[in-house]
Amino acid sequence: MFVVTGATGKLGQFVIEGLLKKVPASQVAVAVRNPDKAKDQAARGVQVRKVDYDQPATLSGVFGKGDTVLLISANEVGKRFPQHSAVIEAAKKAGVKLLAYTSILRADKSGLSLAGEHKATEEAIRASGIPYVFLRNGWYVENYTEHIAPALQYGVVQGSAKEGRVATATRQEYADAAVAVLTGTGHENQVYELAGDVGFTLPEYVAELSRQSGKPVKYVDLPVAEFSAALQQVGVPKPFADTLADADAGLSRGELNDTSRTLSRLIGRPTAPFANAIGAALKQG
Repeated sequence: MFVVTGATGKLGQFVIEGLLKKVPASQVAVAVRNPDKAKDQAARGVQVRKVDYDQPATLSGVFGKGDTVLLISANEVGKRFPQHSAVIEAAKKAGVKLLAYTSILRADKSGLSLAGEHKATEEAIRASGIPYVFLRNGWYVENYTEHIAPALQYGVVQGSAKEGRVATATRQEYADAAVAVLTGTGHENQVYELAGDVGFTLPEYVAELSRQSGKPVKYVDLPVAEFSAALQQVGVPKPFADTLADADAGLSRGELNDTSRTLSRLIGRPTAPFANAIGAALKQG
């Protein structure tokens, strides 16, 4: 049985789609907080198991002996490690065959504030003795393309990335890597640093956005504190704004760039250039 946590999220939905192309639905289960969000998956024969990661008792019986589990990192920054720990403990008790975890690029060495919970989770998984795979995902290109509308409206993209390069990939590409690992062989106790094949700077991104849209857009680099304040002014809560600004500062240091092309090797094709993602987003409006 393949069991995926967080399967109703954007990445999780791509993973389930990929699994269903390779294995029967009867071999796939999702562990979710809100089963109503998994109705479409249930209608296709996927087992839906309700869990609350803040209540470890709800994880009892979710995993079975010999299961292959994908722990998609939770989205509540600051609360993730105890939630992940509950999943790890339940997986250990059940005797799962493999626990794959979606971590962050170079989690063990990263200076990003986001990396702390990922590093702690990796350490807990290693200590559990469960055969593991760490899928250290880099930045999603959607982190940028989902905000194209305001960039075009105001003609500006703000950040603290300077000339740092970021090697993004699409959620689909990261999901395909997860599916390849879950359904493949020989991945036990491996660590994969996953990112797009070719990085870009935010000034390059903005120039390409301006070129394709035909509208003037400029990149404005701000000190980290000012970028956080700007995010808060448009409604981003301070803790998350600080985290995003810190990530941009890390980007300026090269923390979100990678040249290994491990992702493209896992999925069997080159990752899509960022210009393609911009074009697709513009077509979607």
